[in-house]
Amino acid sequence: MISGTSASQRTTGKRDNNHVADDNKIIAEARYDPVAFVRLYRKFYDQIFRYCAHQLFDRNTAEDITSKVFLKVVQNFGRLNVNGQPQFRNWLYRIATNEINNHLRKRTARDSLLKRFGKQTNDDTDDPESSAEKLALLKKAIFALKPKYQTVITLRFFENLKLTEIAAVLGCSPGTARSRLARALAKIRKKLTAAGVTTPARGAEND
Repeated sequence: MISGTSASQRTTGKRDNNHVADDNKIIAEARYDPVAFVRLYRKFYDQIFRYCAHQLFDRNTAEDITSKVFLKVVQNFGRLNVNGQPQFRNWLYRIATNEINNHLRKRTARDSLLKRFGKQTNDDTDDPESSAEKLALLKKAIFALKPKYQTVITLRFFENLKLTEIAAVLGCSPGTARSRLARALAKIRKKLTAAGVTTPARGAEND
C-alpha cells in the first residue's frame, strides 16, 4: 500500500513537471513563433478574462480589458525577462490589474458600472433572505471598494492565489499584501454587517 501510494505520487509529480516544462517551452517559443503565441493566448485568455470580469461585473468591458492585456503582451514580449510559467502568469495579472485600475480611475466609467450592477442586483434578487441576495450584497460591497482592495480580494478569493503569489503580482511584500487583504475584508464585513448579513470569522488573510 505504501509503495503503491509512493508510485502514484511520483507519477503525479512527473506529470506536473512535464506540464510545467511544456508551458515554459510555449512561453519561450511564443516570443518569435506566432503559432506558439496563439497557443499561449488560448491557454491564459479565460483566466485573465475571469479575473477582469470579477472586478468589473460587465462582460463587454472585461473582454475589452482582456484584449488590451494581450495587446500589451505583444508589444512588450520581446523585452520581457521571466523565468517560467509562474512569473509569466504574474506578469499577466499585473498588466490586467493596471488596465482595470486605469479604467476604474475614470469616474464616469466607474459610476456607470456601479449603477448597472445596482440595477442588476435589484432586478435579480427580491427575497432579502435568499442566498442570491446575500451574494449580491457581497458583490456590491466588493465593487464599492477602492481598486487596490478589489484587486487583492479578487486575487485571493476568486483566483485562489496565495499571499506570496499576490505579493508577486502586486510588486509588494507578503506582509503588505496581507495587510491590504485584512483592510479589504474589514471594509466588506462592515458593509455586510450594516446590511444585516452575518460574516464568517477572520482567518483568510493569514493563509
